[in-house]
Amino acid sequence: MTFGPWEWTIAVLAALLVGVSKTGITGLGMLAVVLFAQIMPAKQATGIVLPLLCFGDLVAVASYRRHASWLHLWRLFPWAGAGVLCGYFAMGHIDNRQAQLLVGGIVLALVGLHLLRRSRSGGNEAEHGAWFAPTLGVLSGFTTLVANAAGPLMAIYLLAMRLPKMEYVGTAAVFFMLLNLFKVPFMVHLGLINADSFKLNLLLAPAVLVGAFVGKKILVKLNQKLFENLALGLSAAAGLRLLF
Repeated sequence: MTFGPWEWTIAVLAALLVGVSKTGITGLGMLAVVLFAQIMPAKQATGIVLPLLCFGDLVAVASYRRHASWLHLWRLFPWAGAGVLCGYFAMGHIDNRQAQLLVGGIVLALVGLHLLRRSRSGGNEAEHGAWFAPTLGVLSGFTTLVANAAGPLMAIYLLAMRLPKMEYVGTAAVFFMLLNLFKVPFMVHLGLINADSFKLNLLLAPAVLVGAFVGKKILVKLNQKLFENLALGLSAAAGLRLLF
């Protein structure tokens, strides 16, 4: 694919945001998806973004794996895998706009649910009910396959579990590494990852690495409350952007 100077600027910025989102402010990953969708068709953009996300995941896991909460990972991942399968079959039956509306609506509904829950005391999984982890897992798997947009959903789950920011980032890092690697064969089969798209990934990989370094610097300076509000606010903004 051929880019002009403006398209390259957007692509490099989006790759930087992928890196920052993996080691710092997780909600920025959705903004990277939106930027790529401005310079290429939305479905094609998902094939470009996924290998960059995988590269960022490897950097994040190397940095934060010791902070991961495996209890939450085991609760989520089997359901997320089922959601990926649902998304794979749905991709042939919905267009780009329908996928955007579906994902945006899901994200905003869950942001509203989280705000309602946060207004009460507690905030653990027992308060949300046994349905919470399976539902968020399936929705995360589905939305990550159709739009690489599971970040806001995962943010809502981890915020609801009241995880400290380092445990939050470590758990998200391992979860998305497993989920994104699981998605790769499906995206190859759909033709969304191919030799041409992967050449672009190799050119943009250094920007992901730079963004990951910046993200680590940002994370240590954020207090817990600001971190949670940023993650929730960016999730809501991503949902609105997909809808409108």
